[in-house]
Amino acid sequence: MSDFKWTELDQRAVNMSKALAADAVEKTGSGHPGSAISLAPIVYTIYQRFMKHDPADPQWLGRDRFILSGGHVSLVQYVQLYLSGYGITLDDFKQFRSLNGKLTGHPEYGQIPGIEMTTGPLGQGLASAVGFSYGQHYQRALLDPKAAQGTSPFDHKVWVIAGEGDLEEGVSSEASAMAGIEKLGNVFVIFDANHIQIEGDTRIALGEDVLKRYEAYGWYTDEVSFVQPDGSYKEDVEAFAAAVEKAEKVTDRPHLIKVDTLMAWPTPGKTNDPSAHGSKLGEEATAALKKVLGLNPEESFIVDEEALEHAREVAKRGLEAHAEWDKKFEQWREANPDKAALFDRMHAGELPEGFDKALDDLAATYQAGDKAATRKTSGQVLNAIAAVMPELWGGSADLGGSNNTTIKGSASFDPSDEVTTQWPEASYAGRVIHFGVREFAMGAVTNGILLGSDTRPFGGTFFQFADYERPAVRLAALMDIPNLYVWTHDSVALGEDGPTHQPIEHLASMRAIPNLEVVRPADEFETLEAYRYFFEKNNTHPTAMILTRQGVPTLKETAEKAHEGVRKGAYVLVDTEGTPDVILMASGSEVQHAVEAAATLKEKGINARVVSMVSMEWFEEQSAEYRESVLPSSVKARVSIEAGIAMPWYKYLGAYGKACSIEQFGLQGNGAENMRVLGMTAEHVVEAAEASLAELNK
Repeated sequence: MSDFKWTELDQRAVNMSKALAADAVEKTGSGHPGSAISLAPIVYTIYQRFMKHDPADPQWLGRDRFILSGGHVSLVQYVQLYLSGYGITLDDFKQFRSLNGKLTGHPEYGQIPGIEMTTGPLGQGLASAVGFSYGQHYQRALLDPKAAQGTSPFDHKVWVIAGEGDLEEGVSSEASAMAGIEKLGNVFVIFDANHIQIEGDTRIALGEDVLKRYEAYGWYTDEVSFVQPDGSYKEDVEAFAAAVEKAEKVTDRPHLIKVDTLMAWPTPGKTNDPSAHGSKLGEEATAALKKVLGLNPEESFIVDEEALEHAREVAKRGLEAHAEWDKKFEQWREANPDKAALFDRMHAGELPEGFDKALDDLAATYQAGDKAATRKTSGQVLNAIAAVMPELWGGSADLGGSNNTTIKGSASFDPSDEVTTQWPEASYAGRVIHFGVREFAMGAVTNGILLGSDTRPFGGTFFQFADYERPAVRLAALMDIPNLYVWTHDSVALGEDGPTHQPIEHLASMRAIPNLEVVRPADEFETLEAYRYFFEKNNTHPTAMILTRQGVPTLKETAEKAHEGVRKGAYVLVDTEGTPDVILMASGSEVQHAVEAAATLKEKGINARVVSMVSMEWFEEQSAEYRESVLPSSVKARVSIEAGIAMPWYKYLGAYGKACSIEQFGLQGNGAENMRVLGMTAEHVVEAAEASLAELNK
């Protein structure tokens, strides 16, 4: 790209971009115009001259990915999508941030073509961009392992726009450190250093030398300043392009290019003013901006047709690049028929041949009366699936042995020279991801892997530390992507590590997230069937597997019923003849106590039905008729038992139900002692059932 030239039409397209951003915010009355105005030439240059994309096919596999980490500056991307020909209209800008408009205040995944992920919570875009790169590297190694650098159809770049706020958020630091270790050479972060945030000059909050920090992470860094040595300002696009060209020659490190800008330039009275960050410029300033840009200050939503036509030539270049890529892709398919078949299955989201057999063979080794921690069973199941599903990979936040998240016999996902005594094999084909103690980054990176590849990641930690991961979990739920969370050590039964490590409110907290499916299996059979259904379901929802540290008995009832029952979310595990007197509902490790309590109640002449509530979310998906058959409304005496707060159960308990729950922080005793002292026993369930019946019969 050494022939880079900046033309008058390019400048006119950028001027139009600035005015459209200002007008959209002005009309709706809210938004973030400042950075959208000053970033316009940078993002325009990326879309027009550097990024490989095809507006006619936004999902083209060979495209580069563009992620606007500072999602509040959404207009800078929307304008470039408009200029490139992604189907956005001028009327869409007039409906910016409105209830029924397509152009949301922050980019929303699935809302319009060209948006790779939802951004807005600062730092997560950059962190997930690292995940996009992880996914690209693993998918390439899986499908085209012999290709030389830059020759595979699975090669592409990940472009990121980030600001000071992104780099202040800890998750970006977590993920950036990982990217440096992994030498992810296709990541290009453009750091918009405008030195302004809501509370003023960023010196009050960001004091370090960011470039040196990123050098320490192992990144390639460079800097371009639009602020000239004499204090004047020049949008030096040529210098920016030269810096990008230079960076592209470095293939063994991620890249950070800092660009010093002035927010809202060249808006009179608003340039470099914090008020331009998150408020409309005002009619006077907007008109003055247009005047400086050589546009009619009396007009709104101005379209320079000649400049627009010039900008949309990028679509022709995209078609040419796409056609060239198609040839390369077909050559790869012909040379690699087995890999092509694997790609087709992965891309279609289909399960591999032998998936059910792998699980059935494992299930045949389970025996009622055995005892096993569901975290151990989870590890067995993941390894059984991994044996037939090469696109499955993952790891944990430095808890692989505890979470049982290690794919046995696999290398580390690391550059081949990054080996250790414990992990003597490493490559980009490695299936074990070492996230380090970085739960938030783990969630953001696995989100990026899902969005940027056809592979299926998972990540694990202790359930208590899912709190650190929660913002990324929420974003996965908002985007409706099927991330898989393996959260173990799920209750006070974890024991002697004490209250800091013992989840209490976490089941309720995670169930409160819309679209997140929380699954808490009771034993080996339920754990296996929960994983089977998660992959069979192939839906868009993220799913959390909540698993025990301690051993729990393998129940003869689940051996008979789990295959059909688990996929219903809740099912009748133990029943009575005729209508039951009381219903005992439980999840996970407490199901055993409900079964034992039902036997005790039967001796007392009380007929108790036991319902295993594996997943409230899956249960709520069932028909009203099925839900009524499991929890008949005529049976009002009910008990819930779960080692956490009772909040989620009240919708099932009704007016006469009793909750066996834990409404305090945990204890220092061993797991069995904690469960006994806090009432997670069959005896307590019996008492609660009798109390519910007594209240009903007053």
